[in-house]
Amino acid sequence: MRQLILDLLPEAPPSLDNFVAGGNAETLSAVVAWLAPDNREPFFFLWGESGAGKTHLLRASAGQYSDASADPDLAKIHDAVCLHAVDNVEDLSEIGQIALFKLFNCLRGSGGRLLTSARQPPLQLSLREDLRTRLGSGLIYRLQTLSDDEKIDALTTQARARGLHLPPEALEYLLARAPRDMRSLCGFLAALDRYSLEHKRAITLPVLREVLQNPPN
Repeated sequence: MRQLILDLLPEAPPSLDNFVAGGNAETLSAVVAWLAPDNREPFFFLWGESGAGKTHLLRASAGQYSDASADPDLAKIHDAVCLHAVDNVEDLSEIGQIALFKLFNCLRGSGGRLLTSARQPPLQLSLREDLRTRLGSGLIYRLQTLSDDEKIDALTTQARARGLHLPPEALEYLLARAPRDMRSLCGFLAALDRYSLEHKRAITLPVLREVLQNPPN
């Protein structure tokens, strides 16, 4: 079912504008302020559960994005870039931890910036002590996972903006079967809008079931 949903998703690059903040408005504002040209704090650490939106914010913010889950050695990182984001730092290998520590020092000296993330706060990570210290040396904010009610409210608002009427039971059905991060949910909503326009059909619960079972090519 998850793959069927993902097959429907259009390309929707993450941005600060399309991040659904919910109860994370303060954290989003802090990221926006940190990205401002007059900011003098070089380091920012985000933590929170999977699906809270860390990857979305890191991808939306950085000149170079690296995911330690996919590249634990940080082999593709380039210190010439001024703004870096390193996601899932808890998955760094020993080599990757050394590379990130060196990047901290390099960016501090050059005036660059580094945005990092993990599922836990710095002091709870099983990493080198010197790296944990660096990770905890800047701004630290937690991202809270949106509640189901917040997700439904956000999806309802976006659906209305598109001229779609989605009955509550359809949204509950979608939440029970779709990837639960907001980027995927919003992407699927865009796919439903496209389907509705192409087939001239209102999105009801039976139609939603049909789309999930027989995704368009």
